[in-house]
Amino acid sequence: MRLLPLGVGAPEISPYLAIANAVILVASIANPRRRGKRGRHHRLQSLAIIASLAGLLLSAMPLVQVPATEQQFAEVMQKQLGADYLAQVPDRVKRQMRSRPFVLADVFRPIALGESRYTAYVPFATADGVVLKMNVYRPPQIGKYPAIVSIYGGAWQRGSPLENAKFNRYMAAQGYTVLAIDYRHAPDYHFPAQINDVRAALSFIRQHAAEYEVNLERVAVIGRSAGSQLAMLAAYSPEIAFPIRAVVSYYGPIDLTAGYRNPPIPDPINSRAVLKAFLGGTPSQLPELYRNASPITYVKPDLPPTLLIYGDRDYIVQAKYGQKMAERLQEAGNTVVFLKIPWANHAFDAVFNGLSNQIALYYTERFLAWALR
Repeated sequence: MRLLPLGVGAPEISPYLAIANAVILVASIANPRRRGKRGRHHRLQSLAIIASLAGLLLSAMPLVQVPATEQQFAEVMQKQLGADYLAQVPDRVKRQMRSRPFVLADVFRPIALGESRYTAYVPFATADGVVLKMNVYRPPQIGKYPAIVSIYGGAWQRGSPLENAKFNRYMAAQGYTVLAIDYRHAPDYHFPAQINDVRAALSFIRQHAAEYEVNLERVAVIGRSAGSQLAMLAAYSPEIAFPIRAVVSYYGPIDLTAGYRNPPIPDPINSRAVLKAFLGGTPSQLPELYRNASPITYVKPDLPPTLLIYGDRDYIVQAKYGQKMAERLQEAGNTVVFLKIPWANHAFDAVFNGLSNQIALYYTERFLAWALR
């Protein structure tokens, strides 16, 4: 667990690491030998050269994979959504989107978030004495906009609507009302408390759509990790009667029973303990609850279009589950885009201007522009 932030962040800032290793490599080669200490100095110099060269090669690996990944993702988008899937998107919307999936210079500078309006801590429900609130991001001008309901992750145990603020501000500047909602946390509250809170948020949004400038005919839901599980349930469950047009899942759990029985190796967050805290027991004790909490349970025809984005090096929610979900959705006749970033780990988008999030952001905004056109 202590190494997880390094595993997540290192690929995303790999250009910095590549430059640092290149500088060390050049300095190691150019460093003159001292008289009388040639043997020891030579060994240290050789070690420095080998270490910096290895570091340089490892740091360069994500960058080397970027062109092929971009090409593959572009082909997947066109195959699943149509070769001209952006044809019906207004030009003014397309002009605001990122022009390329990856811009090296953006790794070294903040991505421009644009102008937006922000309303914090809007109470939308009270459950068991817990006041649930949402943060609302809107475009600069008053109007009526397509909306994105954003659900944060955190193993269902932590987090707040304050998370993913850069993404929310960015999308608001692109012309969306973004509603970042809260939910009760495990282990104090077991499932289905969390999806009930999402249901309450959607009900509030429906009732106050005009106040928060939401076009109810053009609403998508996006989630990250645990929030993705809730986002997919909200979009797929027949019990939630809300007109969701699209769902975006970043590294979301798909099959909770399979996740419990086959945890990743290594398992930095202790997946079984997390699931027991969330659901209140094991799959043997609560088989129906595990089934009801698994988005894959609800796959059927005529579901909203889905974008699934996973990291191939994710040791919390393995990409194979996203692949399984994509296959099931396709078999049922649904529109689904599955993108697997080769070098990325869980929560890759925590580095907003990193390699993985630049690419994810590029295809997310295009998917949403197409789905909510």
